[in-house]
Amino acid sequence: MVGIMDMDISGKKAYVTIGVVAVVVAFGIGYYAGGHAFGDNAAADDARFATAEQFAPFWKAWEILGEKSVSAASTTPESRLWGSIEGLASSYGDPYTVFFPPQESKMFQDDIAGNFGGVGMEIGVKGTVMVVIAPIKGSPADKAGVKTGDAILSIGATSTAGLSVDAAVAAIRGPIGTSVKITFLPASSTKPVNKTIVRGIINIPTLDTSTKPGGIFVIRLYSFTAQSPDLFKSALRDFVLSGDHKLVLDLRGNPGGYLDAAWDMASWFLPAGKTVVTEDFGQHAAPQVYRSKGYNIFAGTGLEMMILVDSGSASAAEILAGALSEQGIAKLVGAKTFGKGSVQELVPITGDTSLKVTVARWLTPNGHNLSHDGLDPDYAVPATDADVASGKDPAMDKAVQLLTAEQ
Repeated sequence: MVGIMDMDISGKKAYVTIGVVAVVVAFGIGYYAGGHAFGDNAAADDARFATAEQFAPFWKAWEILGEKSVSAASTTPESRLWGSIEGLASSYGDPYTVFFPPQESKMFQDDIAGNFGGVGMEIGVKGTVMVVIAPIKGSPADKAGVKTGDAILSIGATSTAGLSVDAAVAAIRGPIGTSVKITFLPASSTKPVNKTIVRGIINIPTLDTSTKPGGIFVIRLYSFTAQSPDLFKSALRDFVLSGDHKLVLDLRGNPGGYLDAAWDMASWFLPAGKTVVTEDFGQHAAPQVYRSKGYNIFAGTGLEMMILVDSGSASAAEILAGALSEQGIAKLVGAKTFGKGSVQELVPITGDTSLKVTVARWLTPNGHNLSHDGLDPDYAVPATDADVASGKDPAMDKAVQLLTAEQ
């Protein structure tokens, strides 16, 4: 799997996957868009619509290309239309707002259904550079030595410069058992590295538990799936039964997933009504505040908690870490998080095309926009390649030190 979990799925709203709003646009372009006319009747002061005068350069370019381009015979009105919408989507400057023509739309639906082979890494865009958010534990990418923060320079013969995340996903994805050549620039190097990785079925782990000396219980959470809340609840039960009151929640390399999972997990630590996260729709709708369900089982127990984060902690992982940090439940240890706090909705345009559009952004309880910037740890503990190679874990060691020092 690659790229799927870089889209937040908001419970029953089912952003991206199911239950999307069925919006079909009549393709008399130049005449209608969502039932609103282009032309003299369009509201001149409404930025959503274009007047006939504003739209004139588009039609002029359309006609000139049709009359003069040497490639005109190899295109169709439909392909030119798809290209126009792709350009419109990219003009918003959001790497997660993408138009899918027929073939790409089908491939994306296959991605969501899991009908594909992948290399097992979550990817995103930092500035203008495509990077690895996190390799999935045990995946082909993980086994090939791909690391969080590695830049992706090319996929096969295709440069990633200007490439959308979804186009990169489509290029990496392929039949199980086949290979893909990817050129990386490791975060700790100035020399590109070519890796040929064999695609496989990606099994995404959810969590595991362990203990550390000094009565410390560790929950390592790898993703926020539909099963995560129940598994997390079971892990918390084991923690309570252990008699320990010191907890480390390890969210490093966790690229996120379902909002509902993060919301439910935060509720185990927060009293009812406390803000977990706010969904900000900008000027299009009133914000929606997700508040704790009030499980709050550790009230008065003397819980001491640290959360480990790094540049591979994204999306739902940042929501959970941000909520527990800003509500005074836990301290963050490690490195700055990725900064992926947006919601995408998949909207059908025609029967075989679709538009994935960012419709909202996540704000922490204190109003921090995760899309603009990630979370800064309370205790910054960088991990070097030498640490990884030698099996050292400075961030975990720091968390253990902080918890045992409070005895």
